[in-house]
Amino acid sequence: MKLGVFTVLFSDKNLEQMLDHVAAKGIEAVELGTGGYPGNAHCKLDELLGNNEKQQEFMNTITSRGLIVSALSCHGNPLHPQTKIAEEADITFTKTIKLASELGIPVVNTFSGCPGDHENAKYPNWPVAAWPNDYQEILTWQWEEKIIPYWKEKAAFAEAHNVKIGLELHGGFSVHTPATLLRLREACGPAIGANLDPSHMWWQGIDPVESIKILGRENAIHHFHAKDTIIDQSNMNRNGLTDMTPYSDMQNRAWYFRTVGFGHAQKDWADMISTLRLYGYDYVVSIEHEDGLMSIDEGFTKAVETLKPVMVKESVGEMWWT
Repeated sequence: MKLGVFTVLFSDKNLEQMLDHVAAKGIEAVELGTGGYPGNAHCKLDELLGNNEKQQEFMNTITSRGLIVSALSCHGNPLHPQTKIAEEADITFTKTIKLASELGIPVVNTFSGCPGDHENAKYPNWPVAAWPNDYQEILTWQWEEKIIPYWKEKAAFAEAHNVKIGLELHGGFSVHTPATLLRLREACGPAIGANLDPSHMWWQGIDPVESIKILGRENAIHHFHAKDTIIDQSNMNRNGLTDMTPYSDMQNRAWYFRTVGFGHAQKDWADMISTLRLYGYDYVVSIEHEDGLMSIDEGFTKAVETLKPVMVKESVGEMWWT
């Protein structure tokens, strides 16, 4: 298992500066944004696609520092009811799969997206209540008419390019829990899997270790993020899980993101690493830093310091004690 970082937090540095910085901290893998919400500071799709010379130079720049690329990431909403927004996300995603295939990068991370509630909708509609029954009707329409058809096509496209899709289970998007991920995977095939981020499990009331078990049994974890969350119980009592308080108003939010180790103890992270290994995930744990109480470098450094001691590197081999 390798310790990685989602490099969007170092978008102010050029590729070489970023790579030198993270390698010096002991990072072994980088997850690179190619557009959408993460931006493309370190990986320009149109410059690299189909250009063998530039691709070789790009990868040599990374591998010469002892690093691998764990995934390309282009989080967006390809199901957005506004055609222009959906098309931009779809084009970026399609190009990212092609580039990942050309570079031999096994995973592309994104969001599932979220449609509107009818063909002429303007904004996404995220139904999260079982009643009144209107929400059930919206949910059925979204899955049957939008979500499954789109992702069935994209799963086949990714599989043809030998690339796996890591959908981040994130509130506000149609796939946001282990159950919704497995529903989509069953409909669209094994190219669909999770980019599992425990921070989004905690605020939804899901135990991340149990989510690893649920998805791991189906071999449905394609990538893993390391980000923490803290629950402010007094604000949770007031605002509930689906708190709409702006992220910037941390004193009044029911929950907010923290760097690894500042929402949950190192033992919790050790348990997740062990459970990942138990259920067959032996790839990259990619740090994502979105902590409003720490600078980028301090939060990143503390995450590395928390995770390094609990990373499991070696295979056990034979069980000599049995």
